[in-house]
Amino acid sequence: MDNFVVIGAAVLGVYLVIYNVCIKGASCKSNAKLHGKTVIVTGSNTGIGKTTAIDLAKRGARVILACRSQQRGEAALAEVKRESGSSQVVFMQLDLASLKSVRDFAETFLKAEPRLDLLINNAGIFLQGKTEDGLGMMFGVNHIGHFLLTNLLLDRLKECGPSRVINVASVLHKNGTVDFGYLSAHKALGEGDSFLAMLQIYSNSKLCNVLFTHELAKRLQGTEVTCYSLHPGTIKTDIGRYNSLFTALLIKPISMLFFKNPVQGAQTTLHCALQEGIEPLSGRYFVDCGVKDVSPKAKDDAAAKKLWELSERLSGLA
Repeated sequence: MDNFVVIGAAVLGVYLVIYNVCIKGASCKSNAKLHGKTVIVTGSNTGIGKTTAIDLAKRGARVILACRSQQRGEAALAEVKRESGSSQVVFMQLDLASLKSVRDFAETFLKAEPRLDLLINNAGIFLQGKTEDGLGMMFGVNHIGHFLLTNLLLDRLKECGPSRVINVASVLHKNGTVDFGYLSAHKALGEGDSFLAMLQIYSNSKLCNVLFTHELAKRLQGTEVTCYSLHPGTIKTDIGRYNSLFTALLIKPISMLFFKNPVQGAQTTLHCALQEGIEPLSGRYFVDCGVKDVSPKAKDDAAAKKLWELSERLSGLA
């Protein structure tokens, strides 16, 4: 029995070290207040998006919860108001799987709201299928929807500068590829319904996020708008809520022990949104509240430009 106690204590000790060093991550240190500022957070009805919205509302920002589901969005609205103590929180419906919805959202927002200081492209999906515009679901939601939204709101961001665009990507972008031939032919980043195939497509979409940020920063030079991409960590959220029961049961015990909670996962987003002095790092990629270098394929000028031009065509901007 004593041996079991010793072994158990040792295992617990090792786990606590791993948790505090590798899992918990850094915290946003900014004390910035945002009174008079307006923020959009996509996918803010759940997970790190909702946590981000609560934090920004506590700092005095007017926060727009941009969510697909009206029911979930209104529930989140009540929770964000309650947790933040702020009445300056608004729900606006946005379905990133619909280019029409993105355009309607932007039109409604620009008519109703005079300012935009922070655009946080947080929403993401891990799901196969097609959008209503015939795009691969993860390509359409994780990249094209945010690409179109950002471009439609850029003029307002420029008017209100200094302002920022934050794109929530993932360390999985390192495993991603963009096959432009396949993308042009199929309007998708890959095929297959197995978990590994879907993981590859998700990784491809996250590489798109990083390339988009890289190219956007170039196009924003000379303005007072900066942009950043980031890896929030591996988070205990419901991004995989549409997965099979088998996959969910497989991931659950791992996530309980080794994934960040949403508060921890929101810290790098908040750092990129709030930290003073990072303007010269526009276009860069952040992990644990610090800038990190990326592989050559994630800052490939030619690929980033090609993705931008293709995205313009597929989103109807060109």
